[in-house]
Amino acid sequence: MRYLLRILAIICFLGSMLPHSVMAQGCSDAGFCTMGALRPDQKFSRRVNFRLRSVEVSQYLGMTRFDDLVWVTTAEATFGLNNDNYFHIKLPYQHTVGPLGEHGGLSDLSLSYTRTLRREENWQVSASVGVKVPMSAPNLTSPEGLPLPMYYQPTLGTYDIIAGASWISKNWLFATGIQHALTRTPSDFLWAPWQGHPMEEIILLYPQSNNLRRGTDVMVRVERSLRLGNKNFYLGMLPIYRLQEDIIVRPDGTEIQVADTNGLVLTALGGFGYQFSTKMGIKGLVGYRLIQREKNPDGLSRKIVFSLGYEYRF
Repeated sequence: MRYLLRILAIICFLGSMLPHSVMAQGCSDAGFCTMGALRPDQKFSRRVNFRLRSVEVSQYLGMTRFDDLVWVTTAEATFGLNNDNYFHIKLPYQHTVGPLGEHGGLSDLSLSYTRTLRREENWQVSASVGVKVPMSAPNLTSPEGLPLPMYYQPTLGTYDIIAGASWISKNWLFATGIQHALTRTPSDFLWAPWQGHPMEEIILLYPQSNNLRRGTDVMVRVERSLRLGNKNFYLGMLPIYRLQEDIIVRPDGTEIQVADTNGLVLTALGGFGYQFSTKMGIKGLVGYRLIQREKNPDGLSRKIVFSLGYEYRF
């Protein structure tokens, strides 16, 4: 209950500071499942959308397999050139609380361009291309100056490219996309520097990520929605498949593939929305991990996530 109250308090505070902003959900992958045409809960309308711009702010809470709590506040905006073309920008701030302390900072900036390729009476197809740009490096350390696991780092520190497409109708959403890291994650996290530390036993639970090269991710989103006037509800599944095993660098400088870092991750999703008017609305989301990879050196694993948001269109 106190976590829910904390979320509501943050939203009320942000709402008072930014009266024309919105809150949208985040997600626990490397960023692309909430970009452009790949986003959840997209509404199909036969009518032309005259409100081509929106701003959003979201408060998200995720719990890792090690019971760390990850708080993410995200500001994002959509700029429509016309009814078939728009740009989407997203910048999160992450704060992680766990046995290794509290650590936070700006996450990675996401930019995407989306175009509607075909619009029919009852459905439409859209495609997106985008990039993810690091705002910093994953160099947060313990009070003793020891490198922290990626679960405590707010940024992946990589330049990524993203592409994807979606098909939506009144009640269904199908989307698929791919994300590829162009650079390595400049993490220094290894177990060796923590030898003899009082937290060594806990540190050994977290996968090493020194000079990490992430594998390429492919996602599919399937959602069924129910829209009743100014209210909507949806259920969905979000499988993400990592094509290759991640690679890290050992203390002696040799590269190794990390076993059990490729394969399927599957999340069940449920959400709701309520429109106060054509301009403003709230949205919420719950995600529960059904299938998990054994190891996640990138620190992106979440057991469960909650999100609450507020949207303003103009």
